[in-house]
Amino acid sequence: MTDDLKEVTRQMDDDLRRACAAALIGLARSDDYRDRADAGRALASFAELPEASGPLLKLVLDADDTFVTLTTAEALLRRKDTAGLAIVASALAVTASDHEDWIHTAAVDVFGVLAADRDSAAALCEDLIRSTDGAPSRGAGRLLDILNAIDPVLRPA
Repeated sequence: MTDDLKEVTRQMDDDLRRACAAALIGLARSDDYRDRADAGRALASFAELPEASGPLLKLVLDADDTFVTLTTAEALLRRKDTAGLAIVASALAVTASDHEDWIHTAAVDVFGVLAADRDSAAALCEDLIRSTDGAPSRGAGRLLDILNAIDPVLRPA
């Protein structure tokens, strides 16, 4: 494949990803909590796109149904990367205790099995604390506290 063809293919893929994310952002505004939960779960796959971060944060902080909070936070945490953790951390920086409880539950569900996964997420949180300002940094400290309190089932031998 030529370089020009590779670039055209890359651009088409990027356009398709953005179109998919735009459709999910539209679904995230639904009145039905099930639609919002589905949108959060799927939109988490696009967390690295700048246009997805605001709607994902709003879904984690869903004012009408904590099921949306739980499913979106789980999906973001299951990414096990900076993009997902930063959105959850930003939510923790501004959330009320009810949402924090559901984010805590999501963290236990995702990181309560493998110690290596929990430790990797904790290291990413430490990086967020050092490398960002504002909500992501403040929330990463809270998320790090949650992660450090988790006692995973499986540890290295």
